[in-house]
Amino acid sequence: MVFGRRRSAPPVSAPVVAPPARGAWRDGFGILATRSIQIIAVVVLAAGIIWGMRSVTVVVIPVILAIVFAAAFEPVMGWMRARMPSVLATVILLLAIVGVIGGIVWAMVRAVAAQWEDLYASAQEGVGQVITWVNTLPYAPDQEQIDEWWTAIQDFATSAQFGSSLGSGAVAGVSAVASFVTGLVLMVVVLFFFLKDGPLIWDFLLRPFQGEWHERMQRVGTKSVDTLGAYVRGTAAVAAADAIGIGIGLFILQIPLALPLTLLVFLLAFIPIVGATLAGILAALVGLVDGGFMDNGLLAAIIIVAIVVGVNQLEGNFLQPVLMGRALKLHSLVILIALTIGTVLAGILGAILAVPLAAVVWGIIQVWDGESTPARWARKKDRA
Repeated sequence: MVFGRRRSAPPVSAPVVAPPARGAWRDGFGILATRSIQIIAVVVLAAGIIWGMRSVTVVVIPVILAIVFAAAFEPVMGWMRARMPSVLATVILLLAIVGVIGGIVWAMVRAVAAQWEDLYASAQEGVGQVITWVNTLPYAPDQEQIDEWWTAIQDFATSAQFGSSLGSGAVAGVSAVASFVTGLVLMVVVLFFFLKDGPLIWDFLLRPFQGEWHERMQRVGTKSVDTLGAYVRGTAAVAAADAIGIGIGLFILQIPLALPLTLLVFLLAFIPIVGATLAGILAALVGLVDGGFMDNGLLAAIIIVAIVVGVNQLEGNFLQPVLMGRALKLHSLVILIALTIGTVLAGILGAILAVPLAAVVWGIIQVWDGESTPARWARKKDRA
């Protein structure tokens, strides 16, 4: 060791970083298992939400219907709110909605109920004639299979219309009426507050969000209301056009029960793709039995089918693009899947609400990252 000379420090080597260990959860099967667990968790959460909503349908359904009506009449409410006090505008519009919709529903139910037995008997007889014709075909199913199919269709129609919880007893009837009245009152009350304080309620719900997420949720709310309102208004206009077109044909042919059939066309037209077609098939069956002034049931049924096909073509190629716009256009496969899921979960009401809710979801995806910027995974990819 030499005094007076500083000893040079040994060179410091860089720390050796060990490569990350490939454990059981880091290989391909581990990643697959992780994703599977995540998917299962999401499915379980969704199933729990659906189960909870079905357990309190007396609350969920009125709230959803109130949202639908509030979105449909939002432009009218905005116009009235700019010209008079909010409370007065809300009361006037609410009374108008309840009066008009209640009157239309009452007229439809009365017209259909007054002739429902005749309508059902005619349709059943028409089905019987169709079955008799099918039995003459070379590859016709046997009578037992036909009876099973017809029973299944009747059971589905009954369960979808009246709900699986309704029975034939008086207690079930009283319970159903009580639930309907409760839901109706709740819907009117909730609709009042949605019409009066809708923007304030949405601003309150957005308080937990900050920055980018706050702006995103504002876009989501605006897009949801616009999409849902446009869909309901457009569908109502299309349903009215379907009912007028098919109804004129039924009255010209002097088909019995033309008015109830026209009203059924209007109601079922709110179910996309299959609604107006089902109503047209029912009208054709009635025409097959009675024939109207032509005294030829088969010819009358063929003419009715031609009218239904023509009206549906006019609807699909002209009315829907004009009245509803391309922004609400969903692929037919998406509509069919949404209809199936909605019908399984909530019967006819689910079939009516499934497609507008699917349109709302697609609209939300379209504005997720900006006013005209869809979510990253939903953007169109540039092709080389």
